[in-house]
Amino acid sequence: MVAKINRGASLYGAVAYNQQKVNEMLARIISGNRMITDITNNPERLMQQTLWAFESYLLANKNTEKPILHISLNPSPEDNLTDAQFAQMAKEYMEKMGYGDQPYIVYLHEDIGRRHIHIVSTCVNEKGEKIDDSYEYNRSMKACRELELKYGLKQYADKKSEQLGAWLKKADYGEGDLKRQVSNILKSVFTTYRFQSFGEFSALLSCFNIEAKQVKGEHEGVPYTGIVYCVTDDSGKAVSAPIKSSLIDKRFGYQGVEKRIRYNAGEFKKKKWEPKFRNEVALAMHGCRGNREDFIRLLHARGIDTVFRTNDEGRIYGVTFIDHNHKEVYNGSRLGKEFSANKFEQLFRSPNDIPLPQPPLFSEDIQSLRTGDLASSIEQAFGIFSFGENGPDPQEEALARMLQKKKKKKRRSRGIT
Repeated sequence: MVAKINRGASLYGAVAYNQQKVNEMLARIISGNRMITDITNNPERLMQQTLWAFESYLLANKNTEKPILHISLNPSPEDNLTDAQFAQMAKEYMEKMGYGDQPYIVYLHEDIGRRHIHIVSTCVNEKGEKIDDSYEYNRSMKACRELELKYGLKQYADKKSEQLGAWLKKADYGEGDLKRQVSNILKSVFTTYRFQSFGEFSALLSCFNIEAKQVKGEHEGVPYTGIVYCVTDDSGKAVSAPIKSSLIDKRFGYQGVEKRIRYNAGEFKKKKWEPKFRNEVALAMHGCRGNREDFIRLLHARGIDTVFRTNDEGRIYGVTFIDHNHKEVYNGSRLGKEFSANKFEQLFRSPNDIPLPQPPLFSEDIQSLRTGDLASSIEQAFGIFSFGENGPDPQEEALARMLQKKKKKKRRSRGIT
């Protein structure tokens, strides 16, 4: 289970966000603590009564900059909890975190694949004192592990994978609160995925319907470079106003991204990591038969996304691969010149005129290639092709002949007959 603790200055904003979900029948109020009345039976005055419940606490403290707590608890999609169990789990979590005596309201959200709860509360007690939040992250992790055991929830050996599972989904303009969506995605991918250029970083975000743009300007005579983020639709078209990185976190501004790029590039030069999917790309180039959509589909089935960049004439001038299995991002040229943008431009325009990279297959697959049975070798190595049974494919036969000629030419150059 993942717990996310957000702090803010606007009580109205936190309540309004959840109330909007309630109004759209995407969420329900399942419990509350120290609220003024039974708010579930007063829908007309729901917002007002909720705000009143916190009023005296907030008025007693004027020094805390962000006194509002907006907590979400996210079990695995495989966990099946009743409303009563969710409510009890929220109560126990708040007690473990030191907020058990605070006013709070619990919303059950059902607007995404996993049922989860949001808790709105305050970190200021009734005396106007800020509740101690030292070691909050560690205490929250401990509380989640204890609740997992008590309620029989799925436990993860890798907490980073759990975090990704909870938050790493495409941004959706229709869900609203775009800044929160973009922030969650950035926090999930920034230190989890490895990228070595702004182009690779931008391509990674495009997989989650986010566009990252560098903006340059001048302020009081001093030039600056910044980054803004937009939510896009599935076609990559921006559907939201730009969000300044400064409104999210300075880590995701120009200097923060550049710092991360330098670190990743240094690790790559030290050979701490390297591409692990050249074979898959080579096989997809053979198997797509010159069809771009099939190439993308074949790699996507292997957990690898492909982002092509094209000019106004539709010519490919850049390609980036996102390996979700190993959390790594590479421009095609990093894999080798045979995987450059120009090679893919040729492949999709004239598939029969370009020599394709030979994947490092197993010995039996290499032998199969030598005998000309290319389709069989690719099918065995990749495991996802299904060729028709209506006779040999002309393109595959042409490719096999080309490889055979190349082999004979090499043998003649060595003086072998």
